[in-house]
Amino acid sequence: MINTPRTSAQRRDYISREDLKRLRTSRILPNLIKIPLFFGSMIFLAWLAWTTESSLLKWSAYLALGYLWMSMVTFMHDATHNILFETPWKNWVFGIVSMIPLMASFISFKEDHMEHHRYNRSPKDPDSFTMGKRGVLDFAAFYGYIVAGALLSFVHFNFIYPIQRFNARKWAIHLFETLLKIACYWALLAWAQKHGVLGKTLEVWLVPVYIFAVFNSIRFIAEHYETPWNQGQLVGSRTVTSNSLQSFFWNNINWHIGHHIYPSVPWYNLIELHQLMKPAIAAEGAIVEKSYTGVFLRALVRGPESEQRLERVLEKRRPVLTGGSRGDRLSMAGVELGSQDGSFRLP
Repeated sequence: MINTPRTSAQRRDYISREDLKRLRTSRILPNLIKIPLFFGSMIFLAWLAWTTESSLLKWSAYLALGYLWMSMVTFMHDATHNILFETPWKNWVFGIVSMIPLMASFISFKEDHMEHHRYNRSPKDPDSFTMGKRGVLDFAAFYGYIVAGALLSFVHFNFIYPIQRFNARKWAIHLFETLLKIACYWALLAWAQKHGVLGKTLEVWLVPVYIFAVFNSIRFIAEHYETPWNQGQLVGSRTVTSNSLQSFFWNNINWHIGHHIYPSVPWYNLIELHQLMKPAIAAEGAIVEKSYTGVFLRALVRGPESEQRLERVLEKRRPVLTGGSRGDRLSMAGVELGSQDGSFRLP
């Protein structure tokens, strides 16, 4: 049976107000270090791909560039929540500029993402394309997103979502961004054509963007695939602990449950937020897994979801989540119990 999802008014406070206030506090140093570091690395890799005669080095550079685009997009993701910088206009500038090479408007991504948070894993979630009836179109959308996510995202964010959702103000911002992109693309391609390097320019630009789109598909599917449907933010999201290197480069987006409950917490505090939320995550039976690859390969084999099929999958998982002693359940979620009073103790 599918229960009625919790509304925000019914949502419990999973951490103290004091901790939440502290975790929401903006710090400039993490961004001041990592944004220039990643941007500089991308410039170097683009230069390497442009100048090298080695196919191995060139394609290694493309792969690394696609991976680092995920780093920049997770910064942009914080900008959608107005928490990358304290000043709102700085978030807008960063978001608009960073989306220019990716051929989607920041306003469209931002509005879509806010709806995704508001209606996470429900029929109103604009990003719930993995859920359907497992018909032909569901399979086409699911595997199409994996293979051609860049093209589908271009169509969705530039045309479908604005037509469905935008008012006059949002259309004005969207059209401004579109004209800005056209001007940038025209200037770049005119320069490349003039110097006889049009094909090379397009390759260095678009190949990493395609690789990024594949990484982004893996990440997005892993965050919500086969989590409970229409059950609220906590259990409708998945945290992937992965490893410290992945967390570093993707700015802790893998610690995703805490982000969905408290989206005003910036990326550099998400690991601590997860530590504080471990008892609630265990008590609610929310899903924490170790590997993006493991979740993605499972999704790749199983394909799109349906509510009936999901219920069967969750039933098989339920004995693992609810069986055994209370200590066993909490230990599985990374929470230790106090030896004397049975209270929660974070390791």
